[in-house]
Amino acid sequence: MSHIQDYARRLDDAAHFAHEVEQFDTENRLSLDDAYAIQAASIARRTDRGETRVGVKMGFTSRAKMIQMGLSDVIWGRLTSGMQVEEGTTIDFRRYVHPRVEPEIAFILKRSLEGNVTGPQALAAVEAIAPAIEIIDSRYKDFKFTLPEVIADNASSSGVVIGGWHDPRVDFSNLGLTMTINGRTVQVGSTAALLGHPLRSLVAAARLSAAAGEPLQAGWIVMAGGATPAEYIQPGQYVSVEMETLGRVGFHV
Repeated sequence: MSHIQDYARRLDDAAHFAHEVEQFDTENRLSLDDAYAIQAASIARRTDRGETRVGVKMGFTSRAKMIQMGLSDVIWGRLTSGMQVEEGTTIDFRRYVHPRVEPEIAFILKRSLEGNVTGPQALAAVEAIAPAIEIIDSRYKDFKFTLPEVIADNASSSGVVIGGWHDPRVDFSNLGLTMTINGRTVQVGSTAALLGHPLRSLVAAARLSAAAGEPLQAGWIVMAGGATPAEYIQPGQYVSVEMETLGRVGFHV
């Protein structure tokens, strides 16, 4: 158990003070259960400092990425209040190691959602949906890591920027989207990239978080996963995502 706490401290310090760390599991020997235990212990250090849990983020939600990583399931991470970035504001680049951004769709829940649920049951628990951007920032040197290492590092999650909320009864299964940096289009995609339908990501979030003893709560946000490959960001940039039907979300670096 001491190694769990040691790795959690290393990763929490790396995120808190924005510095790189060396990989500690280059031979992929750490179990996924241990990796999630490290993640939980690392997030517990944040809540001990006064942050609160605000939701979960899903990762590896594209079939191609799952196959590439040899996975049969998605991975997930925990969101805290310290990760929330107000839409339209400016982030301090010095708070990150080597940040990248992904366009996503976000859910906010009006009631708890636990265990093995169907798509319609999951949708019935959704208060609203919004276009969103996730700031991912692996703390490992050179952005290189094994699967257990990325899970331990909170699935690389570092920040969430969420646009205006919309009625979830609109069809969001295949919304076109573009991500631009300083007005230049860098990625084009669709919400259908998220397991074929973003709702499947929410269903997986309900199942995995409940299995960890932390079921999704009313008021929590669920980030459904990257709809395109990630892009590096630099100081002086403006990042935005335009999503069909749901509008725009953006922030300054």
